[in-house]
Amino acid sequence: MYSLSDFDFALPPELIAQTPLAERSASRLLQVQGAQLSDRRFSDIVDLLQPGDLLVFNDTRVIKARLFGVKETGGKIEAMVERILDARTVHAQVRASKSPPPGTRIRLADAFEVTVGERFGEFYTLHFPADAFDLLEQYGSLPLPPYIDHEADAYDETRYQTVYAKEPGAVAAPTAGLHFDQTLLEQLSARGVQQAFVTLHVGAGTFQPVRVEDLSQHQMHSEWYTIPPETVAAVRATKAAGGRVVAVGTTSMRALESGSQSGELKAGSDDTQLFITPGYTFKTVDQLVTNFHLPKSTLLMLVSAFAGYENIRAAYAHAIAQKYRFFSYGDAMLLTRT
Repeated sequence: MYSLSDFDFALPPELIAQTPLAERSASRLLQVQGAQLSDRRFSDIVDLLQPGDLLVFNDTRVIKARLFGVKETGGKIEAMVERILDARTVHAQVRASKSPPPGTRIRLADAFEVTVGERFGEFYTLHFPADAFDLLEQYGSLPLPPYIDHEADAYDETRYQTVYAKEPGAVAAPTAGLHFDQTLLEQLSARGVQQAFVTLHVGAGTFQPVRVEDLSQHQMHSEWYTIPPETVAAVRATKAAGGRVVAVGTTSMRALESGSQSGELKAGSDDTQLFITPGYTFKTVDQLVTNFHLPKSTLLMLVSAFAGYENIRAAYAHAIAQKYRFFSYGDAMLLTRT
């Protein structure tokens, strides 16, 4: 049984990528097949996948979820929208000197007021005066991860989205997808690699640290996902023909595995709190494209479950020695299930 400390590692700060490369597919790719490691370029993925394989992408779009404002008392406040519940209601993290009680009015972006509703753990219900998507798009800012040391600018607004982003609702990008540009997608299609989509709106909880040494006591954050019928059909056809299902990112993986808990993949929408750790039996995914993850994170646990704990430890040690770029704007891995 693994504990939290088993997923710790020392990372030189200079390996945390602060900006993306000029060209999406120019990043490096560490291929992990059991204990075998191969240093490649991301564009090599065209040759590493076979005709008949299926890439499953997460088509969520990052929203401008971060807002600054003031309480009625004049105290400064920061709101990070976690999830849009309906047209005018959201769940958000609220940072302030004192927790705002229900009924508190907050003026955001010096443009509009929201009313604080009930609190659910670390999230508050906020009631917007008009359509929340519209107000966020007009007044919000893109929520870059906490380890990136600059505020989001116009360049980030393009590069912290995948080229196929479609369904608005995420507060963090599905970062494995950031390496794919239109040219690469066309090359993959020409090779006979199929493409399908799921939607999982990545929540702010993806950056929350695990705070308990005993992983069985960890409360996994919840995220909403949907799997369309055409994706289920594509997965079944791929499996029947002997092809591989390749999840692009841990979020696509989480959606596919959450939708497969009955034993076979089903279409539909639901919330998932699936926590994948070593010992988990994977039901749908054969290969995984993913970035390098934070120490002690649930995502590091997921990739360790998929490719093998010792294999991932060795791969990360190799990546650090070879100065791969880490985290959201960093390099990628192609993992084969062990």
